[in-house]
Amino acid sequence: MATQPTEAAGTRGARDPAESASSPRPRALGVAAAAQAAEAAGMCVAAAFAAVSTADGQSYQRASGVALTLIAIGTAAVFAAFAAGLAKAKPWTRTPVVMTQLFVGAAGVYLLNGRRLDWGVPTLLLAACCLVALFTPASLRALNRAPRPLR
Repeated sequence: MATQPTEAAGTRGARDPAESASSPRPRALGVAAAAQAAEAAGMCVAAAFAAVSTADGQSYQRASGVALTLIAIGTAAVFAAFAAGLAKAKPWTRTPVVMTQLFVGAAGVYLLNGRRLDWGVPTLLLAACCLVALFTPASLRALNRAPRPLR
């Protein structure tokens, strides 16, 4: 009759790679992924505004309007990739998403200083929600890598 090994003190939260594949994704990680996806959608809207402004000739120079549109589209694609990685609980996503949220928060403050409450408030709320959801204990456990064995 086989017995289950007992847990040593302090190893209760340890992550076993074989166990993590079958464990459900934390709800907070889904919230963070949704917030990141909303930011990707927002960047698509910004890219559309930039494209329309460029096409109407309202850009300072046509080349800079095209460049701004392409940068916004590329940023939206990267944000979407981060959201997909978060949804799959990929460990590599934690640092880029935190850095993204710091940038988005700074952009939100910039928008508020420019009296653009309609864009600044949602931007700050999304960044805050994503960071809070990302730093819950369950999300941190899901995004931690398994410890490397000592050589």
